Amino acid sequence: MKIIIAGAGAVGTHLAKLLSDEKQDIILMDENEDRLGKMNNNIDLMTVNNSPTSINGLKSAGISGADLFIAVTPDESRNMTACMLATSLGAKKTVARIDNYEYLLPKYKEFFSQLGVHSLIYPEMLAARDIVDAVKMSWIRQWWEFAGGSLVLIGTKMRETAEILNVPLYELGGEGIPFHVVAIKRGSETIIPRGDDKIHLNDVVYFTTTKKAIPYIKKISGKENEPEVRNVMIMGGSRIAVRTAQYMPDYMSTTIVETDRNRCARITELVDDDVMVINGDGRDMELLVSEGIQNTQAFVALTGNSETNILACLAAKRMGVSKTVAEVENVDYITMAESLDIGTVINKKFIAASHIYQMMLDADVSNVKCLTFANADVAEFTAKPGSRITKGPVKEVGLPKGTTIGGLVRNGEGLLVTGNTTIQENDHVVVFCLGFMMKKLEKFFN
Repeated sequence: MKIIIAGAGAVGTHLAKLLSDEKQDIILMDENEDRLGKMNNNIDLMTVNNSPTSINGLKSAGISGADLFIAVTPDESRNMTACMLATSLGAKKTVARIDNYEYLLPKYKEFFSQLGVHSLIYPEMLAARDIVDAVKMSWIRQWWEFAGGSLVLIGTKMRETAEILNVPLYELGGEGIPFHVVAIKRGSETIIPRGDDKIHLNDVVYFTTTKKAIPYIKKISGKENEPEVRNVMIMGGSRIAVRTAQYMPDYMSTTIVETDRNRCARITELVDDDVMVINGDGRDMELLVSEGIQNTQAFVALTGNSETNILACLAAKRMGVSKTVAEVENVDYITMAESLDIGTVINKKFIAASHIYQMMLDADVSNVKCLTFANADVAEFTAKPGSRITKGPVKEVGLPKGTTIGGLVRNGEGLLVTGNTTIQENDHVVVFCLGFMMKKLEKFFN
């Protein structure tokens, strides 16, 4: 598959690295030669030093034979223009990064498609949705719903109070058990567990389960005493912060702390009247105390500085906040954030890459997520009639090493999967795998 990525910024370079691991034919183009020069020489891709809105530049990148053109420069209008030009010059499919929510409205989809912009991605909006999912429950690290919530994936860290420490998983299993452990993150290692594996203290454990079993997961994880989130404080008035405040459920009270007075005035116009906007420095502990951080259950740090966000979350933890979320765009800091016990880490690059990666798959995939801490991904496939996955029990279909099926949804009902389960056509199947292996998996569902 020939893929041209326009924009060698954070999203473009991260996506290029991921896709090059899939042995795709990758061309990364940018008019800034210095940004292209920073790419690791070990990465298998070609670079083109030219503007994505230059017709000659696109031709030099081989646009006429491109299967996918992805425009992820910081400039929305340039991305849209580049996609229009790419389509007219022969690209089969285009994706543009945007920052205008109105463009995503269904009524405009056909309009943009006719112009040659086939798909749109708004990383800040996707990040905001992940943040809201993360703060709904103070005891989880990550949360995703599949098939409209019939099945959920929960990531939570094991403390001393957990009931399932040091017990072989086969002893936790059995008929009617309401969860499946799909992965364990232990230090820098991600494990797809087998029956004789055990859960250790400080492991981040990923469960698939149904919503009705969530209280049971909370109990065995030793999190029964964790408070419900009712008050949320957001540090930084970025676009993600505004979207997060807009998506927060009505029962949560939200406060945004922003240093720039003019930005505060703009935020006030964009959010509901019940969102409190404070002009101040979120690193000022006295300010946070005066604004009631002791009565806050969730603290979200969304400034443009990864270090500031990590340190602010650490300070909030020490002041008694149960749930912290940090935006960490510097990938090198993610492992450090985990070692410092930052609750949930949000990274727009990973989120955007997962969303775009989903567009590349030939199988019927409705949800692809990157597990931020783990070198792993989870996806929701739909089994097509006659596909390989339906030919026998799961244990006999030959799934590649490093993958496991966490559950399925059949006729709207979430079901857990064992090796003896046979997948049926049209089942929605939640698959977990190490690294970006989805291209290897899609042949099982086509």
